Amino acid sequence: MKKSEATRLNILQKAFELIYINGYQTTSVDEIIATTQVTKGAFYYHFKTKDEMGLAIINELMIPNFKNTFIEPFQNIVNPLDAIYDLMYNLLMENEMLKVEYGCPASNFTQEMAPWNIDFTKALNHLSLQWENTMIEAVEKGKQNGLVKTEVDAKEVAIFVLSGYWGVRNLGKLENSKSVYLVYLKGLKAYFDNLK
Repeated sequence: MKKSEATRLNILQKAFELIYINGYQTTSVDEIIATTQVTKGAFYYHFKTKDEMGLAIINELMIPNFKNTFIEPFQNIVNPLDAIYDLMYNLLMENEMLKVEYGCPASNFTQEMAPWNIDFTKALNHLSLQWENTMIEAVEKGKQNGLVKTEVDAKEVAIFVLSGYWGVRNLGKLENSKSVYLVYLKGLKAYFDNLK
């Protein structure tokens, strides 16, 4: 990796950490510069504006990581409902990168930026739709394979899971506790048991 590319990646990674902890609106370019120890000129060489950097965080860091974490687990699965539950359990209870006190990075970005910036809205919607469509496809395959009741609406399942995940992340952030995650997981398991 060239020095210029390494500098850009370092800025994005450090900015993401600051934004995840403090929020996008309250994280200043000066804080990012201080944390990355690059010059102001170097920052503005890579990004014309803070919003350009924010979009790069979504497109260059979050989307590839999202694919690894939220999409790839559905490759070569047998039971889609078990796969979705296992993913939720892992994300909520075992993932070391996602901290209960800071919530979900994609949800945080959505709440802060989607109402104000159409480019953020489009990028975040793309992220959300990828996960939604992956779950829909998995549930449809489960119906074909006799693992999910044929009358189950796959889109309904995907929306329920996605909105539940984002919501419980916010509740966890408010309570600063994973105990609410366990309540959600128990309810999710009961819901899935009715779909089999």
